[in-house]
Formats: sequence, structure tokens, C-alpha cells
Amino acid sequence: MDNLQDSRLSSSYWALRVTYLVVPIVAGLDKFFNVLTNWPKYLSPAFAHMIPMSPHAFMRLVGVVEIIAGLLVLSGRLTRVGAYIVMAWLICIAINLVALGMPDIAVRDLAMAVGAFALARLEEVRVGAGRRVGVRVQEPVRVG
Repeated sequence: MDNLQDSRLSSSYWALRVTYLVVPIVAGLDKFFNVLTNWPKYLSPAFAHMIPMSPHAFMRLVGVVEIIAGLLVLSGRLTRVGAYIVMAWLICIAINLVALGMPDIAVRDLAMAVGAFALARLEEVRVGAGRRVGVRVQEPVRVG
């Protein structure tokens, strides 16, 4: 791989890593303060009836999970694990939002889940795990 290609991959990796470090931690902290929004209103009544706590307490628990996921992305050694947790978490949020009748916001969270998946895969390639999980780098086809 040439230096320009390395540079593009590195900048993409860091853009995703910083995003999935900052966003989960900020959103997680806000679950305790409700500055950005009133988070309990984003819990579907169907899910609210299934949990053994108040929506406010549940959102605080959600905040803890989000903060932990962001810290895992920060950790370096567990970036891949953190990215997969963020991905799964965002898919769960999207399911809840669809149940709440907010598919437009759910689509945004699914798109963010794809970004978290991309970060996890880039981390696998970065640390060499990609060879063990079937990631292949192909040489470009030269015409002429």
C-alpha cells in the first residue's frame, strides 16, 4: 500500500474512532442531565412496560452502557469490541425508535451503526486481525 492510500485509511479510521468515542460518551453523560433532550420520552411505551424500572432510571443505565462503549473505543486495545458494542447498541436504539413511530430517526441510527461497523473492521485490518477473519486486500486491476 502506498503512503497516500495509508494516509486516507488512517484519516478515515481516526475520523470514525473520534466520532464513536465522543458521541457515545456525550450522549451517555447527557442521560443524567437531559440537556440535549428529555431522553425518557424516546423510550417506546411497549419497551417501558417490559423493563423493571422507570424510564428515567433505564435511561441512566443506557447512559452508563454508552459511556463504557465510548471508553472501550478510546482504549486502543478494545477499540474493535467497543465499536461492535456501539453498532449493536445503535441497532437496538433504532428498533426502539421504530416501535415509537420515529422511523426517520431510526434510519439515522442505523447509518451510524454502519459507521461503527466500519470502524470495527478497520481496526481488525489495522491490528492484523483481518487476515484471521477473512478480510482480503486486493491489488487494483491495471488496464492496458
